[in-house]
Amino acid sequence: MGCRVTKSNQQQLKACDPGSISVPAATAMRAALLIQRWYRQYAARLEMRRRCTWNIFQSIEYSGQQDHIKLYNFFGYLMDHFTSASSQRNLVSQMFRESDVFQDVEWERQFCYKDIEVPDVYAGPHLSFPLTVSTVTELVDAFKNKQKLHARYVLQLLGKTWTLLRLMPNISHVCSCKHTEITICGDLHGHLEDLLLVFYKNGFPSAETPYVFNGDFVDRGKESMEILLVLFAFLLLYPLDVHLNRGNHEDHIVNLRYGFTKEVLGKYPVHGKMILKLLQKIFSCLPLATVIDHKVLILHGGISDKTDLNVIAKLDRCRFVSALRPLTRREADGDEEDMSAGRRRVQSLTHGLTGRARQELPRHSVHSGSGLTSCPRQELHSGSGLTGRSVDEELRERRRLAGLSLSSDSPMNCAEVPESDTDEWKQIVDVLWSDPMSQNGCVPNEVRGGGCYWGPDVTQEVLDRHKLKLLIRSHECKQEGYEFCHNGRVLTIFSASNYYDVGSNRGAYIRLGPDLIPHFKQFQASRSTRELTLRQSVGRTERSALQALRMQLFTHTSALIREFQEYDPQCTGVISVKHWAEAVEKVLRLSLPWRVLRAQLVGNTRDGMLNYQHWLNQLSVIQTHTEIANTGLLETLYKHHSNLESIFRMIDTDHSGLISLDEFHQTWRLLSSHLQTVISDEAIAELADSIDFNKDGSIDINEFMEAFRLVEQCRGVGEDEPAPERERETQIDL
Repeated sequence: MGCRVTKSNQQQLKACDPGSISVPAATAMRAALLIQRWYRQYAARLEMRRRCTWNIFQSIEYSGQQDHIKLYNFFGYLMDHFTSASSQRNLVSQMFRESDVFQDVEWERQFCYKDIEVPDVYAGPHLSFPLTVSTVTELVDAFKNKQKLHARYVLQLLGKTWTLLRLMPNISHVCSCKHTEITICGDLHGHLEDLLLVFYKNGFPSAETPYVFNGDFVDRGKESMEILLVLFAFLLLYPLDVHLNRGNHEDHIVNLRYGFTKEVLGKYPVHGKMILKLLQKIFSCLPLATVIDHKVLILHGGISDKTDLNVIAKLDRCRFVSALRPLTRREADGDEEDMSAGRRRVQSLTHGLTGRARQELPRHSVHSGSGLTSCPRQELHSGSGLTGRSVDEELRERRRLAGLSLSSDSPMNCAEVPESDTDEWKQIVDVLWSDPMSQNGCVPNEVRGGGCYWGPDVTQEVLDRHKLKLLIRSHECKQEGYEFCHNGRVLTIFSASNYYDVGSNRGAYIRLGPDLIPHFKQFQASRSTRELTLRQSVGRTERSALQALRMQLFTHTSALIREFQEYDPQCTGVISVKHWAEAVEKVLRLSLPWRVLRAQLVGNTRDGMLNYQHWLNQLSVIQTHTEIANTGLLETLYKHHSNLESIFRMIDTDHSGLISLDEFHQTWRLLSSHLQTVISDEAIAELADSIDFNKDGSIDINEFMEAFRLVEQCRGVGEDEPAPERERETQIDL
């Protein structure tokens, strides 16, 4: 019995052949259009979710910078108006203390690396000077393999870098050759993986491959020290072909908050203090800008309507150890002896603002425990409110809260810094902190708290005045790694990929040839990100942003309740979604589309009404295991976690990681004065006792901050490849 195909079988096979199915052209066209429309809507929704996520990350980042500058300005205010009765003066002056910054001629004596021995068991890279290409290549390979450079070589490398930087001009001038392209990198922020990827794609710096690195090498990432050492090594090897501009994070005050100080002390516990002091000098000596072929200006932040490159070229940049403050009178006079006794003239980092840049918020007591029901009328009646108080009375109240004594006859009160020094300082602040805006004009950058926002008219005026064609800057993270604005005359470049979270953004660098036309190279350093689909990548980043936003909401619980109650005069416990969105924006001031975010932050509502107390209880945040009865104090600690850590590290002058109980108490008094919040000594004592685990009279800073770090509860979502149903639960509803 054979196998053969009959005529009927042939007809059946022909009928089943897809190619034989005839579809009218009109139907096929309609189907294609439907698919195209669906895909465009799908891609548009993903893009909107991505942009919304981006706005969350950026708003929280800029809010943190603003808090840091407000805290710093407050300390400057205290320095201007108060003197200490005893040890408090030394506490307040830590932020402005320069007496332990060495004179240039004392470097060999203060930082003699020759006294540091390299043990025989050391297996890391060895440096010999002058550096060679092979030595620097071995250093890069060692860091790639997670090895650490010995402190002796670190100090030797930093010392030679400082010596070289002091000889460099404020504005470096570079000429492009006919066959040479100049590579320009933006912010790296401790992402060594990104720097190594740029080198892999573009080649190591050399005479044939010159580089300009546009600031913000440190902070946020975990390998800032390695990035500095690599860049400094190439700078020493090719001083004419490697150019480093200063960024706003090349500042020891900023480093206290954003991680670099902690990183250095963790990697070099014995010699970390010495390394940090030397880095202060190095950061202040970094050039402020680079000009290519007299046509392209490269600087970190931006410009203002007052920017004058001729002034910037002539000022003494090395005097400005921190760009967050102008010079003290002693610094302006060149006297570095006992500068902790000097005062600073308070200036705002933004244009047109008063020196006393402080939050004008109502005072709320946390004496009572919860801190959620303090009555404004009662506070005003008791004399602790701000309403109706004169300036002198306010000064006395601030003095009382900070434990300081008011000085009205100090000769330093009238010793103001020369106007020329203040103008130079403002030039530096604008270069390091400013951002572009789409509208014409120049206004204070109150979002960051420093520098200005400048418009396309300012760009045109400044560039035309100096006969320039293009301004290349960094300072802002961009989703694609770069972005043009101001009619193509301002270009932002950002080289740290995955800046906010894995998959949040690409990094990029520029190659600029003799024609001065920028060519972009984009990259993504994380392999796991490249393996995710666009939907998975957006969903993963979105969850991280929402988690950060929930933590912000949790730390403002008391303020939110007070604002909700304003919309609920009958105390029903229920408000509308519209009022919820208005209240949240009033408290957090993040300028986010709260009604769009409502579905993810609130969930389902009944008839457009929200039970706000139930919602606050549902915020998924794990609190510390430390038992503290005063929940108002606990909320203050969570809310101002970063400010507290900054103050602690300022007080810890020997970088031991420990502070005394007395210093702990003084820290809280200063913070409560800054926040205009009364915190009782009993509450502070309870907190100190709960965290002093071994009862030795000192507190470990790292343990304290880690004990009160907020962590969102696990939601059971996979990290690398989220399940579709989970992703639907967490996506922003657009």
